Amino acid sequence: MTEQLTVDDLRRLDRDHCWHPLFQHQQLAEGAAELTVFERGEGSTLYDAEGRAYLDGYAGLWNVNVGNGRQQIAEAAFEQLKRLPYYPHSQINEPATRLATRLAELTPGGLRHTFFSNSGSEANETAFKIARQYGQQRFPTQRRHKIISRYRGYHGFTFGAMSATGQMARRTKFEPLVPGFLHVDPPYCYRCPLHLSYPSCATACVEEFDEVIRREGPDTVAAIVVEPIIGGGGVIPPPDGYLQRLREICDEHQVLLIFDEVITGWGRTGRLFGCEHEGVAPDIMVMAKGITSGYQPLGATIVTDEVFDAFAGETAERREFAQVCTYGGHPVACAAALANIDILTGERLWENAERVGDKLLSGLTALSSPNLGQVRGRGLMIGVELIAQDGELLGVAETNAIKASLKEQGVLVGQMSHVLQTPESILFLSPPLVLTEAEAQRIVDAFAVALAA
Repeated sequence: MTEQLTVDDLRRLDRDHCWHPLFQHQQLAEGAAELTVFERGEGSTLYDAEGRAYLDGYAGLWNVNVGNGRQQIAEAAFEQLKRLPYYPHSQINEPATRLATRLAELTPGGLRHTFFSNSGSEANETAFKIARQYGQQRFPTQRRHKIISRYRGYHGFTFGAMSATGQMARRTKFEPLVPGFLHVDPPYCYRCPLHLSYPSCATACVEEFDEVIRREGPDTVAAIVVEPIIGGGGVIPPPDGYLQRLREICDEHQVLLIFDEVITGWGRTGRLFGCEHEGVAPDIMVMAKGITSGYQPLGATIVTDEVFDAFAGETAERREFAQVCTYGGHPVACAAALANIDILTGERLWENAERVGDKLLSGLTALSSPNLGQVRGRGLMIGVELIAQDGELLGVAETNAIKASLKEQGVLVGQMSHVLQTPESILFLSPPLVLTEAEAQRIVDAFAVALAA
């Protein structure tokens, strides 16, 4: 029988043995910080081990899209565990095949072939390797290997994905990273890095991709990767027409377009996938998080026939994609994903995300505070940029105090972290897509109190 542990026991054992991400553990040792022991969840609400309830304003980490406590997903995973808990995806298991078929039906454009992994980082890593191998096999006389991404964008923690990530504070301690990754400016209209104004700028930020491709030489560039909306870099939606122009640039230079839909996918933005706001389809799509709503770890990299067919050949040619992922296509994770997608599509949760997200966005925008800079986003993916009296970034202590006030009121929000060397004063909201209008109003009311303190 498992020993019963008190909250104090858990905190002591955790302090002694767990290594938490993005956190200075000296604060725990000195008693300057205390982590919350979460015990259970239901819908958009989390409960800690001491009985306090919290509105989960960022869905765990952008990912519990259908909300907590969905027995349908738990039962699907349990039934698969009883039938076949594991076999490598070197052979066929039914849930993985059904899921790949479902993804081909739901994703935009001609995406038809899925390579499974365990996370968004791994899915992006897979996409970059596919793009490079595709470049070699589709253009054998060229050296197409470079991948262009954006500053402030985030694509994962593995070395290739980190190399694509444009967040210097996350990168510097792990350098040197993988060569061949280039970055351009993000479409950050609120604080334009090019010091231009939209729309008179003619979306100069997207034209940087074309400039870099021409400068480097199209015969050296394999792919462009972007999040349809930059997530952890500050929730930065692009201006209208940005993704369409990016598609044109890729087509002109025969460069693959990769959409990182790890955060924006599965209803988060008010569409099933973020790229659908502009009706643009990629050559490769990457997803994780909302594909299982966090109930199981799963990543997926989906490609078109054109990309997939570049890997066809005789055995002696060794054109196959030689990557092994032990848990990729895990039958239990895929069973959970299928149940999750049934809920998401059956309830059309992206429609609720759009409707309630609009109310949340307008409610936050209407707040009056000298510390409220810009509120931006789509659907239930919203960033709140906090500013000082002079319009510059709000200091760390003041930002932390606002976040702490929200938690004290029972509202959990995310905070941009390890993106810039400057104060990181952007809070973000990505609640479960089942969020009600009353819960959205509760978030707005909590922000009003926190900003007034």
